[in-house]
Parts: sequence; structure tokens; C-alpha cells
Amino acid sequence: MFRWLRRALAPATADLPDVSPDAWMRIEARLPFLDYLEPADRSRLRDLARAFIAAKQFHGAHEIALHDDMLLEIALQACLPILRLGLDWYDDWIGVVIYPGDFLVPRHTVDEAGVVHEYTEPLMGEAWAGGPVLLSWQPDEQAADGVNVVIHEFAHKLDMRNGEPDGLPPLHDGMSVPRWAKVWSGAYTQFCADVDAGIETGIDEYAAESPAEFFAVMSECFFEIPDLIQDTWPDLYAQLALFYRLDPAPRARALHGSGTP
Repeated sequence: MFRWLRRALAPATADLPDVSPDAWMRIEARLPFLDYLEPADRSRLRDLARAFIAAKQFHGAHEIALHDDMLLEIALQACLPILRLGLDWYDDWIGVVIYPGDFLVPRHTVDEAGVVHEYTEPLMGEAWAGGPVLLSWQPDEQAADGVNVVIHEFAHKLDMRNGEPDGLPPLHDGMSVPRWAKVWSGAYTQFCADVDAGIETGIDEYAAESPAEFFAVMSECFFEIPDLIQDTWPDLYAQLALFYRLDPAPRARALHGSGTP
């Protein structure tokens, strides 16, 4: 494995891992949505992924064996949302915990009568405020179709930069909070209505759980099916493009044979 991985608690100043061209090609072939990036951004993403690996601590849960390809694949996807934002957007936490498949997280709720109910919830991923990101590693044949756990959870991390996740991450200078709120509120309301009516949206219905989940799921879609999002939710796509400082839809549309870049 990489030299840095052999040190259980490698410091953020560790040397960046060396990755061969063949390794990059092998891993990126598993992530076809990276083709929606401009060529210069592909190189930038690789550099950012190497810096991410050197800066974070990776831990395998339930005796899962971590390996180079696994960590490279996670790092590339984790860094996609911050490609134009910078690694500083992940500077308030350090750990990534990887599970072999879905995992159980203890929960408790208090009902109106004040009774505490304790239970466990199966999850594919979870981001903790100020803490680690928990991810499941699914074999290809078991992975949920159309779900990108890594981008989803790291979008939550961006949302948490200014408090509890609520679908409103810290916006850049020149972006309008009222405009963001209007676009996202309207889109979320419409999406929930479509889900309730049984209308097929092409979007994971889990997005209707809350505004925070809507932001995370739509962030997944922005990177994986940007042309569909732009066609169906143009105002929402525009806000995501401003926030992530990327515009992947034209290349996606060109690669899908439905337009020109």
C-alpha cells in the first residue's frame, strides 16, 4: 500500500502518494462522470485527491482491508465537490471510516409523551459535524444504482460548514442567499409533491427526506447526470454551478450525443 498508509496516524504534512498513470486510468474508468470535466480539471482533481489522501486519516471498520484502489476512488469522488473550492473546505475534520457494506448506527427519538425510543438504522454513509465521514464500500454487484454515497456525504460536509445541515452551505461572494432560498425551496416543494404523486423524476426519492438531503442528492446528480438536472431544474442547476464553480452539463450532453460542448 501507499507509504503514507503504513503510518496509522500520518500527519497532514506527509508526502503526497505516488500514483502511476495506469492506476489513475484504472480507477477513473470506474467513475465515468469524470469525463464531464475539462481536461485541465482532470489533472487538478488528481492533485487534489493526492493531497486529500495525505491530509486525512483512513480507518477500516469491521476488519475491512483498505487498499490503494479503494482509497483513490474515494479521494477522487470526495474532491470533486471541492475541485474549484479547495481542500480548505474540509479543514474542520480529519477522519474517514470505511465499512464493508451497509452499517448500523444507534438512534434515539423522544415522542410527544416524552418517551425515549432507541433503535438502529442501516446506513450507506453518514457525515458527522466536526467528526469523521462514514462510508460503506459496496461490491459492484451490490452497489445501489444511481446512488453516489461519497459525493452525497461530502456534500453534507460542505453544508455543515456554517452549522447544522439545512441545504444552505456557505455561499460565495456574489451569490444571493434570498435567490438560493427561493430556488431551492421551490424545487424541493415541487420534488416532494412529485414523489407524493408517484411521478417518476429520475432522482432518488430519498431527496424528499429534508432540505439537507435534497441538497446532497442534487449535488450527486449535478456531477453524475448534470444534463438531466439542467434540463429539468435549470434554476437549481444554475445555483449549483455557481456554488461548485463548475458547468459539467455541456460536456455531458456532448458525450451523450445530444448537443455540442
